[in-house]
Amino acid sequence: MADEYILEIENLIKDFPGVRALDNVNLKVRKGEIHSICGENGAGKSTLMSVISGVYPKGSYEGKVFFKGRETHYHSVKDSEKEGLAIIHQELALSPYLSIYENIFLGHMKTRLGIINWDRYIRESKQYLDRVGLNEDPATIVSKLGVGKQQLVEIARALSKKVELLILDEPTSSLNDDESAKLLDLILEFKRQGITSVMISHKLNEVLKVADTVTIIRDGKSISALDVKLGRDNLTEEMIIKDMVGRDLTHRFPDRIPSLGDTVMEVKHWTVYHPEYHAIKVVDDVSFYLRKGEILAFCGPMGAGRTELMMSIYGKSYGSRSEGEVFINGKKAEIKNTKSAIDAGLGYISEDRKNLGLIQIQDIKTNISSSSLRKISRFGIVNNQQEIEQAEKYRDELRIKTPSVNQLTRNLSGGNQQKVVVSRTLMANPDIFIVDEPTRGIDVGAKSEIYDILNNLVRQGKSVIMISSELPEALGMADRIYVMNGGRIKGMLMHHEATQEKIMHLALVG
Repeated sequence: MADEYILEIENLIKDFPGVRALDNVNLKVRKGEIHSICGENGAGKSTLMSVISGVYPKGSYEGKVFFKGRETHYHSVKDSEKEGLAIIHQELALSPYLSIYENIFLGHMKTRLGIINWDRYIRESKQYLDRVGLNEDPATIVSKLGVGKQQLVEIARALSKKVELLILDEPTSSLNDDESAKLLDLILEFKRQGITSVMISHKLNEVLKVADTVTIIRDGKSISALDVKLGRDNLTEEMIIKDMVGRDLTHRFPDRIPSLGDTVMEVKHWTVYHPEYHAIKVVDDVSFYLRKGEILAFCGPMGAGRTELMMSIYGKSYGSRSEGEVFINGKKAEIKNTKSAIDAGLGYISEDRKNLGLIQIQDIKTNISSSSLRKISRFGIVNNQQEIEQAEKYRDELRIKTPSVNQLTRNLSGGNQQKVVVSRTLMANPDIFIVDEPTRGIDVGAKSEIYDILNNLVRQGKSVIMISSELPEALGMADRIYVMNGGRIKGMLMHHEATQEKIMHLALVG
């Protein structure tokens, strides 16, 4: 093996029942570089990283993996960690009820006569927290931290294992712009310290900012390896996208001519109180309206109150109590629970598809039909044939990549899981769709398909409320944009006047 490469993969093949996830993948990662893996959801990126790190043990795949010049024979993640390889998954693997320092050393604490020296690990944790720039008491319980800080705890945990190759799967997908920028700077600092990083990311602007090399995977095959370092000025997002999806995406946001009708929903003086601290207002005196055939976006920094606002409107799914009025088609609506929200013509797609959007251990057809059982049942008995037909209809229309609607949803890629959530809401046939971060953690090809779905909905006379942390997405899709911060609406912008700078100014200054 060449000394310049820390990781080499030769002709890797990985099969699941009915699906070939990886098909003769080849990959080379140089020592000390930042290597990005790009591809659509379902392309095989996460499967590849799971093979490399020992999640899928030797013998469950064909081909060879070499780390630091030696072929690997890992039977678990512990084997790869012992050799200096660590993986941080998109879904963080921290224990929420343990402290920061306990999470950092969990699984590799040493004892003397069966006794753990806790003071030692508190002291040692501080050096790793300093390296990742996290200024928190090591005894802080992890569940009290925001997602961005939890991400840093995961990285500190990897550093404590003397990591030489750090794999990060969508590291900034749940972070705001400031947190993302700090994490990218940290990865660049690791490079200066000699640590090699492999980063899976759908955010191509971030890839071009930090990566030295980009490997593109499509349909389980390695398509190309692009040297960003030597040709940074020539490589563009469009070139990467073309290799990712196998075609040109000429319009990232599909064209639509707005056809706006009367007001279909109006919220007046809506206030929501914290679920635990009942005196704290999370949403404070918010009023807005939505028109027929409109895509209305809500923007603002993390913690602005956007998700809490929409969840509280949708059947009081958030908060200890709420005050204010909701009018649908001019009539006051009493929405006391999610069932009455559905009956009122509302549909909700959560930002947290794994915990709030899907039943992971159920199959695709059950997830799709779960909000529409009355449509396919009689006398309380579900018509299984109708359920299958409806599920297959949406599988075909939304191009969900699966051999069968009987496949468990947990076996799908993130983008395809998102399409299942969308399918369930479509089958319920609401007039007003509330979509919270509809494209979080999915690739540009799947994003384009989600945008087409939203545009088709408003062409049919439906209305969409979209929460988005990606300002280009809001600018590219919305007819109007409300800007929130601190639980309040700071201002409203029409499509023709909105810019990223104006949105940020409203959020921060008002």
